[in-house]
Amino acid sequence: MTFRETLTLPLSRRGALAGAFGLGLAAPAVARAQGAYPNRPVTLVVGFPPGGQTDFAARILQQGLSSALAQPVVIDNRGGAGGNLGTDAVLRARPDGYTLLVGNANPLTINPHTFQGMTIDPLRLTAVGMMLKSSLILCVHPSVPARNPAEFATWAREANGGKGINYGSGSAGSLTHVAMELFKNRIGNPPMEHVPYRGSGPALQDFIVNRFSAMFDAASVMAPFIRSNQLRPMLATGAQRIPAFPDIPTAAEAGLPDFAITAWIGLFGPPGMPAEIVQRLNAALNQAVQDPTVRERITTQGDEPGGGTAEELAGLLKSDHARWGEVVRANNIRADG
Repeated sequence: MTFRETLTLPLSRRGALAGAFGLGLAAPAVARAQGAYPNRPVTLVVGFPPGGQTDFAARILQQGLSSALAQPVVIDNRGGAGGNLGTDAVLRARPDGYTLLVGNANPLTINPHTFQGMTIDPLRLTAVGMMLKSSLILCVHPSVPARNPAEFATWAREANGGKGINYGSGSAGSLTHVAMELFKNRIGNPPMEHVPYRGSGPALQDFIVNRFSAMFDAASVMAPFIRSNQLRPMLATGAQRIPAFPDIPTAAEAGLPDFAITAWIGLFGPPGMPAEIVQRLNAALNQAVQDPTVRERITTQGDEPGGGTAEELAGLLKSDHARWGEVVRANNIRADG
């Protein structure tokens, strides 16, 4: 039947045929719209302002992920509540692979224990893969005479007429805070008072002018101050020495066995994200971290490139969540200080 012939049909019949033609034309368009994942831009939610280590991880892998996925990758910085706002946004997102979280250990494994009344559960996130990881470095001000944990414990007990010392952190309830409390426990609990800051930057500015004596932070954060001799490293928390700082002993070499701590940044999706999308994203992430330029930029500053399986990241999320929960409860740590 030609189009002209349809004009002579009753309106009801003509409408039915038009609907059929319309469906026939629309079906390929719908198929193209749904298509294989991904077929539109992917958003990486970063729960912190631009400029920090988590934002760096997102931006250094942004182009590689975009190339591997053949789609634009957009970064959405949603700072606030110690990273909780970004986590909550992704927990509420559709599990279609288009809204992902660049998350670190702080909001995902420590905040659930330090924020009173926190209702969001990061363990519900779908792990995709590791983006980068870093040892923490314990630095002291150059005026501190101690060279190892044993000497540090003795010095701290005797400092200021037995009143002890102050140590700093990027914020109350942060990884840098709980790491120092764990260190304090391991060296016999000498008197050490916590001085929290609003970010590592302000803390380090006070640190180098000797307003407090010691601090943990990620290798990449401490790197410029170590290289300029403004701070002296005592130990690193990785299982192996940091290639960028081969002279810094591991915690085990410094006399603290079983004191391995990793500051990690991973890629996560909303709860219930389909396995095939997780596999696609994991493959893209592993491809991105293999880029030689990306790897050099990460390792030069003291971090390590990520990679690996989604299951490995999920296991680390769960184990760190349990580990830091014990430390928080033992030391009565709260996010409000």
